[in-house]
Amino acid sequence: MNSTERCAMPERLRNHHGEERRVGVEIELSGLGYDELVEHVARLLKGTPELESRYVTSLETDAGTFTIELDSDPVKDLDLADERLPESIRELGTHAMDVIDFAAERIVPLEIVGPPLPFSRLDLIEELVDQLRDLGAEGSREAIYFAFGLQLNPELPDLEPATIVTYLQAFAALYDWLKSRHQIDISRKFTTYIEPWSSRYTDMLMAENYAPDQASLMKDYLNFNPTRNKALDLLPLFAHMDSELLHDYVDDPRIKSRPTLHYRLPDCDIDNPRWHFSTVWNDWVVLEQIANHPEHLKELRELFREAQTFSFRNLTRSWRDTTEQWLEQRGYV
Repeated sequence: MNSTERCAMPERLRNHHGEERRVGVEIELSGLGYDELVEHVARLLKGTPELESRYVTSLETDAGTFTIELDSDPVKDLDLADERLPESIRELGTHAMDVIDFAAERIVPLEIVGPPLPFSRLDLIEELVDQLRDLGAEGSREAIYFAFGLQLNPELPDLEPATIVTYLQAFAALYDWLKSRHQIDISRKFTTYIEPWSSRYTDMLMAENYAPDQASLMKDYLNFNPTRNKALDLLPLFAHMDSELLHDYVDDPRIKSRPTLHYRLPDCDIDNPRWHFSTVWNDWVVLEQIANHPEHLKELRELFREAQTFSFRNLTRSWRDTTEQWLEQRGYV
């Protein structure tokens, strides 16, 4: 199967303006030096690189602007060659930066941040990931201190509270299944980047008659999950919807406003020949399909609530297994 056939498409491909929905992709990896990665990505995407600052390069392509950077602000901001420093310090700085560069490129992930791409152009990411693997890129499994992710920022079909709620409910129901599918590496299990939502929030979300307006939707979530470090992070979406309300709960300059969900759960397992970008994307499409089929979402929510009750069946069968069986019965996997 070639790369253009691997990425499944959801049924709901257009937003409320009638435009094709888009998704931003962030890929963390190692195994290549910074300059080496920039050179390879520029060649593979036929782009023109421009160094913006230390360890930050923009790459203009026909698909938009990609950014390649070292995912560590303190290292990116270092400038020991600043002319305002004494000459002796600057001379030492040259050697110090060589050491810092060597260490940083082996411990801190390099990151490729893609522009918002139409869903139908995700073959570009599929091909890029496969080619970088062949060139020696490495993912989370290579070292205990690597905790590299592949993050998706899918645009929502619209920003109506009822639509958002269906996506959140589908994610809550599928969380255990998705976590098992993505085989979260032990290094990421030790971090706080991909925590599940508060169980009290999930119970509220999955209740039979949960139908909040926009303000209630935001407040309900933020009362229990006032942090970026969630497997599905809603703060960029909330910054886009109502930044003033968000700032009543969270004030973090790293939050970027955008009409998307921020899916942080998956590992980047790029050096695994059985793993592809589409491995992650196609599982997300399962969530998309369920969110947009009300009868299936209702059925799955009922099963979820039932699984929270005390019974012999629930003691002997995991929710993940129940989810897997239901997905197979409904033809999703």
